[in-house]
Amino acid sequence: MKHIRSHVLVCGGTGCASSGSKKVMDVLREELEQKGLAPEVKLVETGCHGFCEMGPIMIIYPEGTFYCRVQPEDVAEIVDVHIYKGRIVNRLLYREPISHERIPNFEHMQFYKKQMRRILKNCGHINPEVIEEYIAAGGYAALGKALTEMNREQVVDEVKKSGLRGRGGAGFPTGLKWEFAKNAPGNQKYVVCNADEGDPGAFMDRSVLEGDPHRVLEGMAVCGYAMGASEGYIYCRAEYPLAIKRLNIAIKQAMDMGLLGDKIFGTDFSFHIKVKEGAGAFVCGEETALLASIEGKRGMPRPRPPFPAVSGLWGKPTNINNVETFANVPDIIVDGAAVYAAVGTEKSKGTKVFALTGKINNTGLAEVPMGISMREIIYEIGGGIPDNKKFKAVQIGGPSGGCLPEELLDLKIDYESLTAAGAMMGSGGLVVMDETTCMVDVARFFLNFTKSESCGKCTPCREGTKRMLEILTRITEGEGRDGDIELLESMAKTIKAASLCGLGQTAPNPVLSTLRYFRHEYEAHIKDKKCPAGACSKLSGYLITELCKGCGLCKKVCPVEAISGEIKGQHVIDQVKCIKCGACMAKCPFKAIIKG
Repeated sequence: MKHIRSHVLVCGGTGCASSGSKKVMDVLREELEQKGLAPEVKLVETGCHGFCEMGPIMIIYPEGTFYCRVQPEDVAEIVDVHIYKGRIVNRLLYREPISHERIPNFEHMQFYKKQMRRILKNCGHINPEVIEEYIAAGGYAALGKALTEMNREQVVDEVKKSGLRGRGGAGFPTGLKWEFAKNAPGNQKYVVCNADEGDPGAFMDRSVLEGDPHRVLEGMAVCGYAMGASEGYIYCRAEYPLAIKRLNIAIKQAMDMGLLGDKIFGTDFSFHIKVKEGAGAFVCGEETALLASIEGKRGMPRPRPPFPAVSGLWGKPTNINNVETFANVPDIIVDGAAVYAAVGTEKSKGTKVFALTGKINNTGLAEVPMGISMREIIYEIGGGIPDNKKFKAVQIGGPSGGCLPEELLDLKIDYESLTAAGAMMGSGGLVVMDETTCMVDVARFFLNFTKSESCGKCTPCREGTKRMLEILTRITEGEGRDGDIELLESMAKTIKAASLCGLGQTAPNPVLSTLRYFRHEYEAHIKDKKCPAGACSKLSGYLITELCKGCGLCKKVCPVEAISGEIKGQHVIDQVKCIKCGACMAKCPFKAIIKG
């Protein structure tokens, strides 16, 4: 039997791959061959480990040493110093942003300490393209238990008792949804996995599909058994090529092993899964638009009822859940509803995966128990705000969510609390903003996104978002008028009430939440013609203060010759000529130029 000295895990998820992990793997393979260590070292390409900003990530076992931002030129040193001599390469260890301490093992990092990795427990630890590794980690035990020890009613009841709620939007009880589809009459039924993750800054579902695709397939198969469906579809946007590749590999492997296909585990239950690539339309995250797209039609929502549980794909009873929802199912079946429900709050059970992005030190994926506070996520897991800037707001729930201010940092994250605060859980995007962020411009950004993604079918969404965007654009350009705030509020309420689908019904949320918590910024833009954050270029300019030493560097880099002054004398910026590019402030060695 071959002796294995080390297991070297290299992240092969999209984030690390974009930072050069493939090249790191190639160089590592060559280096091990040259040193004669290849037979003693097992190389494993994994999915995303969650700490995306630190990629490419390499973990070496048995020590569990976590190396970050590994480049091809670092590989020879890792092989020689760590794998061969057994010493740690300190310069490649993660450094905490506040204490600046080097941490050798990922379990001791602040980023991971408060996480509870259930859905992500295999991501970054197994090769997602090898089904045996998933099975070794307990994979397909849930499907085996459901098919051989439980009837359909018991499976549905277990999911209901777990308290699992849909992780893709409003949080409808999953077990109840399955029950509706199970009880709907019809010989042909379908299971659909919504992997059309379209929120800006969201990549939770992509990482699960890339790092642990069998977990999603298993959850879908259990659902198929529970509701009496024989076919499943995974609707995944074409912008996720690695996720699609690994899904197709996983489906083939499961078919070859008899874990998908006909007469699974020797029972009468048969279940087949296909991957349907979407064109990246945000509106296809709405379930009826998604179903239309699978059928080959234009992805546009339709009125409900009938709901998909009664008349969905090709008019047949259909259950739709997103990736993260299905990924919870194996644990519920194997461990039992009580164990699952022991985590979380009274009405929001289990864990939630969030994508941390924006003005935060530690960007990446964090899986946390429901009920954790926003402060814990941002300051303990996320490491706080870069450059000692002041926290201003966090956008939660994507374009359909809301912006929450500093006074709500201790808000417990669950469905009801977020809704009461004017936001929503959504799929789990968290965009952090600091004092340099203009909240009016944030509302304009998200409304521009939803306006562009509107399918145009209903007038309130198609025309209303366009008119609201025009008003917001005027305000950020210094042309706001008295009555604009009231008009925005009135239009927002009309669009929410009259739009056909969830896209239009939630599109005004960023506007309403910023008006609720940051109304003073709107008033400053309209009445004072000032942007308090200094972010709106047409409402702010650059000023040279008395700190100026007259070096002339700002004058040299100004592209429009808007700066004048003599050497060793204080310079001046012509505000009429200035195009607000910021080149002068970036170049000034004395920090004499400020936004004003």
